[in-house]
Amino acid sequence: MFDLLMSADMMLSDPDGMAQLLVTKLGLHGHPNWRQAFDGHPYIAHFLRVHKSLAVAPTRIEPQCHLDQPNPGDPMFHDFLESLKAYQGAHRPMVTHSIVLAARGDKFDLLVEKLMRRRLRFRMAQRTPDMPFDRLWLGATPEDPRYHPSVDGGLCIEVMPLEPLQMPADTFSVPPPEPRDPKPGDMVRVTSRGYIVRNLDETLRTVSANLDWEPGSPVESLDKEGYRRARMEFTVPHSASLDVIEATRWNGDAGVYLNSWWPGPYYIRIAVNGLQAKAEDLKARGTRFTWIDECEAVGGKPLIRVDPADVRGQLFEFEEY
Repeated sequence: MFDLLMSADMMLSDPDGMAQLLVTKLGLHGHPNWRQAFDGHPYIAHFLRVHKSLAVAPTRIEPQCHLDQPNPGDPMFHDFLESLKAYQGAHRPMVTHSIVLAARGDKFDLLVEKLMRRRLRFRMAQRTPDMPFDRLWLGATPEDPRYHPSVDGGLCIEVMPLEPLQMPADTFSVPPPEPRDPKPGDMVRVTSRGYIVRNLDETLRTVSANLDWEPGSPVESLDKEGYRRARMEFTVPHSASLDVIEATRWNGDAGVYLNSWWPGPYYIRIAVNGLQAKAEDLKARGTRFTWIDECEAVGGKPLIRVDPADVRGQLFEFEEY
């Protein structure tokens, strides 16, 4: 149904400072040209990369914020965004401005036709000189721009056409391009973005019925991790998956997080060339982390979990590529 998870985002008050923190603490790649801000759209976003090639690593890391200013490009977005914040919880450390999915133009058109035919709630932003393409949010309408989870099962989804992203042609190659001469500890790509829901079966039923979107494989029960997981995959081979999870134990990491902070975005998992080398790199950066010898979520292999206190409450993980 969808081709790419465009970014793993985080909404914060200081995206410029957060971008620099992620470069310093994790080694992400930043560039002035990857900072986006328009006069007619009062927001700031950084599209950081874990690998400099978008063909290798098409899903980016997006610290961003929306400014409390008039928004002539999309006057209703403020009300929508405030409702998204309220839905996720005002004090939640990890908050999304939307889970942004990209679909090729013909798929995007079919999606909009389907939403209209099924009389489902959605809202589109007007095209502007800064953003001369369509953007669509599920669960809201122009007459009622407040988010409601009835269409996307609480996943806070935004959809845009793939073409405006101007991805390199080899992004779509099969097999996908691999890093050239990677050094030990180099990051390769974002492999998954976690998202916690209360009722996984209900969320899957909703996106299946409304969007014809299905997991790429059967739902997994990860007993040691204490959750069930559905991997929502994309046609771009190196896109991150969206891992929709339901906690099955109150005292597992996911259960504790859910019952402390509500449903919503969870981990950002990045694959690296040599996990031990990445551990040494993090130590050199003064970044605290936990080394997990065997993690069921990555097939029983080791996992690094960065201390959220070092990255403003966000949950970053590293796995072996």
